[in-house]
Amino acid sequence: MFEYLTGLITMVSPDFIVVDVNGVGYRVAVANPYAYQEDDQQVVQVFIYQAVKEDAITLFGFATQAEKRLFTQLIGVSGIGPKSALAILATPDHQGLIDAIQNGDDKYLSKFPGIGKKTASRIIIELKDKVVAVQDEVQLDFTAPGPLGPSAALQDALAALESLGYTTKQVERVQKQLEGLQGELSTNDYLSQGLKLLSR
Repeated sequence: MFEYLTGLITMVSPDFIVVDVNGVGYRVAVANPYAYQEDDQQVVQVFIYQAVKEDAITLFGFATQAEKRLFTQLIGVSGIGPKSALAILATPDHQGLIDAIQNGDDKYLSKFPGIGKKTASRIIIELKDKVVAVQDEVQLDFTAPGPLGPSAALQDALAALESLGYTTKQVERVQKQLEGLQGELSTNDYLSQGLKLLSR
């Protein structure tokens, strides 16, 4: 059983990343692949959940232990498989997801692919008291650990915005505003600010 992988990102695709650990490339499904920096000099740590079936072994990756814990809580709900849980975690608003579970907001949960009203109700019933334990920990942080310069963090955030469905023109519209932000910002910070600007 894997706990985490530490290595170089050698490939980023719409569905997965490849982490090279001492010459072995591990294909890892992640919620937002484009948030990982594709740089052969960038060492990252990706927390791993290993799903074993008769015909396949799949690795699911997470930027933080808290994100992995939320994933394992979701797949513990009847009717939620690893792919559905990963699709839910692709939302940039993890705190909004937790709030929806705690507040019994089945309408919010039903907006995710493959999640109907019955499944949303099961998520609420089974996780309402469990997600409290990670509420303070789980913040959106798709950036793998390691030093990221402001420009790299911004580029990752812009790529993440496009992967969430915004057009190149919309992303370019907010790019200059994001470039003007002060302070040392992470991909998470840029992404959050970008979503606020795009929702206006």
